[in-house]
Amino acid sequence: MENKLREAIAEVAGIRDAKLVELSYPEEAFGDFATNVALKSAREQGVNPTQLATKLSDALKLKLGDWVENVEVAGPGFINIRLNVVALIEASHAQPERSLVGKVIVAEFSDPNPFKILHAGHLYTSVVGDAIANLLEMAGAKVYRVNYGGDVGLHAAKAIWSMLQALGGEYPAKLNDINPEQRGEWMAQAYVRGSEAYETAEAAKNAIQALNKKIYAIQATMDKTSPLGQIYWTTRQWSYDGFNVFYERIKVHFDRFYPESEATPLGVLEVDKQLRRGIFEKSDGAVVFAGEKFGLHTRVFINSQGLPTYEAKELGLFQLKKRDYNPDRSLIITGNEQEQYMAVVLKALEQFDPGLAASTTHLSHGLVRLTGGKKMSSRKGVVLRATDILDSAAEAAKEVSGKVDERIVLAAIKYAMLKQRMGADLIFDPKESVSILGNSGPYIQYAHARARSILSKASAQKSTDINDLTGDERSLVVSLSRYAAVLNQAAAELSPHLLCTYLYETTQVFNRFYESNRVIGDPRESIRLGLVSMYADKLRDGLKLLGIEAPDHL
Repeated sequence: MENKLREAIAEVAGIRDAKLVELSYPEEAFGDFATNVALKSAREQGVNPTQLATKLSDALKLKLGDWVENVEVAGPGFINIRLNVVALIEASHAQPERSLVGKVIVAEFSDPNPFKILHAGHLYTSVVGDAIANLLEMAGAKVYRVNYGGDVGLHAAKAIWSMLQALGGEYPAKLNDINPEQRGEWMAQAYVRGSEAYETAEAAKNAIQALNKKIYAIQATMDKTSPLGQIYWTTRQWSYDGFNVFYERIKVHFDRFYPESEATPLGVLEVDKQLRRGIFEKSDGAVVFAGEKFGLHTRVFINSQGLPTYEAKELGLFQLKKRDYNPDRSLIITGNEQEQYMAVVLKALEQFDPGLAASTTHLSHGLVRLTGGKKMSSRKGVVLRATDILDSAAEAAKEVSGKVDERIVLAAIKYAMLKQRMGADLIFDPKESVSILGNSGPYIQYAHARARSILSKASAQKSTDINDLTGDERSLVVSLSRYAAVLNQAAAELSPHLLCTYLYETTQVFNRFYESNRVIGDPRESIRLGLVSMYADKLRDGLKLLGIEAPDHL
């Protein structure tokens, strides 16, 4: 409906691109849509805005015909439009645009590193990345969810060096003594001890650096038989096993896991190739990209020891994605501490593959903290773990209902993370997240279950032919009619929070409707059942796009 309105307004106003027509939602008493097109056009043409608005409103009445109840001037240069029942009902049944049919999109998110703990940021990017991918799939795109993690590099060497200290040397058989349920924690603590030793003891630092080179060699030769090779591959697999358990718990799937070791050779080759072309340069024995000439900063891609850095590996990852999927668009979601890092990597990529760089969008987010939380550091072992968030929500849910329903726990966490625009820090409040009295995931779930309960008590068939609406009924239909437009905007702007806002506001409209209008046993039961059914379906479908289950009963 909104596209139809934009096209009609553009035609009568002489605007070439209907997308340039702005529509807003005025207070319901004044209309369903408002546009300031007359004000803008009047400024450009140097004419009276009220006179132009009158002229355009008359033209719109003729153009839209039976679709509108009223089109009127609302102040200098503004026009309010009120749709009729038929148009509203049709709009409420409208489906979101399939504007991305035929497009391939790679969405990279979560990205935990083996040998380290899954922290709250990984949970956040998993939730947001999955919701964005769902919205893009809704718009018709083929979306591949991929996950990238560092299975080689200094962090791996720090962890394994510490593991060797705990094992008394390169004795892979001793790994069998580690309790399977404690493997993740054992590796995480090993990383913390290794990091501390690296920073405080020169001998340990030298040993870790030497071990780092050995691990790269283990990867290069696929050494799975030497004692060190066995320890490396076994503990690496422990990490991936733990990741899989976590993703199963939060109901997020991935099509591909890219380890850094797979990206590394391609990245090294690319840096070497572009070094010969002058895109990279040597500095103090390292290979760097001089970002200053682009208003950025210089970053090392190959260090003075001849080992690739994260930046070089990132270039290899770009090649892997292109090889495997040849995407029309690529999304990368990380914490905002990586903004400058990614800006340099993308600028370097732009110098030799401008198309790939232009098709890549980097989205970033702030820190995730619990209420009253302090700054976290995985290096020092002070970290808010992903499981801390899950457990805190489960405990809060149990306090409220006396039980732990995983569907409600996940709804609480996901909705709390999705309802805020991505970018700023997120303070997660467990009690607020599980509340059924405010803007929360469980609240929307209960709203859906309540609507299904009403439908289950019906004595009449729901009506699909609605020709008249009372005031509260009309208010509900107006809200339902905006669903497709919200989805279109959320997909276009990669903004799941828009859908959260819509769902919550629509539940408020429904509550006002239901408080004043009986459904079951009313003479208008069949009509109102139709409205309740549309409302319930939109809550269910909207929650699904957010990665949240919508049970019929709770």
